[in-house]
Amino acid sequence: MKQLGTGIGWRPEIAEAVERMPGIDWVEAVAENVCPGHLPDALLRLRERGVTVVPHGVSLGLGGADRPAENRLADLAARAEALGAPLVTEHIAFVRAGGALTASPLLEAGHLLPVPRTRDALDVLCENVRIAQDALPVPLAVENIAALISWPGEEMTEGQFLYDLVDRTGVRLLIDVANLHTNHVNRGEDPVKALDELPVEAIAYVHVAGGFERDGVWHDSHAHPVPQAVLDVLAELSSRVRPPGVLLERDENFPEPAELEGELRAIRETLEKNPPRTDAPGGSASRKTASRKSTSGKSAAAVTAAPPEAGAATEPARQRLALAQTALLSALVGGTPVPEGFDRTRLAVQARALAGKRADVVAKLAPELPEILAGSYREAFLAYAHGHPMTGGYRRDALDFAAHLLFDARVEDTAVRQRLSDWWWERSGPAPLSRRPAARLARATRRVLLRR
Repeated sequence: MKQLGTGIGWRPEIAEAVERMPGIDWVEAVAENVCPGHLPDALLRLRERGVTVVPHGVSLGLGGADRPAENRLADLAARAEALGAPLVTEHIAFVRAGGALTASPLLEAGHLLPVPRTRDALDVLCENVRIAQDALPVPLAVENIAALISWPGEEMTEGQFLYDLVDRTGVRLLIDVANLHTNHVNRGEDPVKALDELPVEAIAYVHVAGGFERDGVWHDSHAHPVPQAVLDVLAELSSRVRPPGVLLERDENFPEPAELEGELRAIRETLEKNPPRTDAPGGSASRKTASRKSTSGKSAAAVTAAPPEAGAATEPARQRLALAQTALLSALVGGTPVPEGFDRTRLAVQARALAGKRADVVAKLAPELPEILAGSYREAFLAYAHGHPMTGGYRRDALDFAAHLLFDARVEDTAVRQRLSDWWWERSGPAPLSRRPAARLARATRRVLLRR
């Protein structure tokens, strides 16, 4: 495995600061935010200096019931090749549900949601990972995610689930120690026990990030300083194995460069002070034994039976997983009844978090909307999100929100309505309105209709 060193998540907002930071060996860029034919100049300059760039995907949905889409895999492969990346990474999560497997509308979460640690989910995930591995030009590593909620009836711990995934597919792991801390607070899972069960020799690199706690719930915000508790988990991991790479993640609320550099120093010091111990728990033999025993008391053979053949053999598992994930996502974004066994209070927290994230992302993609609506944007969007699940991505979501305000919510302020109308008509067609034939006549006619 390539030795990456110490890195930072590359974001346009801190691109100049990252270029000037000392000791940056590599960066990670969100794959969906990079266009292979138009790489940002800042990334190109980093590459020219020999800085490794790794694309980090967020939309494949490898933990979902459907097989990964060919176009999404092709896009991820193109980004890896354009960046000259030694590997690509994605998440063990589902991001959409419904569709053909359930004969129901396709729903999008707009965020990463946890998969149940069951044999069905493991079988599906393993096949999805193999499909991705075959389609990508470089090795794949998958990341454990943070979760606000727990699935009822899980059959394995996180460490056991990840061990068997690696054992069956050979995939590498991206271990997020902040997510292990999050799951400790939110789900009562001991990060030390998880590390004991992990195949640490499969780690490609490690994420470190900050968050905050509110009302007993840890929010993995990527917008706050790294707390000592997360560095403590990093120390535990480092005492077992020296990871090939460690990366600081920050997605918003960016501090001054000196503060980010201070966090990077803290990460390096944590690694230096906690070298791998020869007597560290979780050696290969003990991890393998632990992984073969499920939390439900099943035998080793029951938990890690030979993986099914690709294709039709996984269809029953996909069907069951699809129904379960659709019921959960529908409750979170569509207001349908909470599936049996879930914590209603925690699901309400997750639902609010998803709606809030939608509002934030739409505001970034369409900054004109908060400007037009002024102080009422967030309240209006959250009211819209409550009854309108996302079905076509964030850009479609922005257009649908504006259309909802124009045609359903009936905005009363004439000036606001006019500006919103112009914005929507300009962006809802196949070409900018100003370039279409008879643009002025069409715009005037629409304005008359909207005023009625």
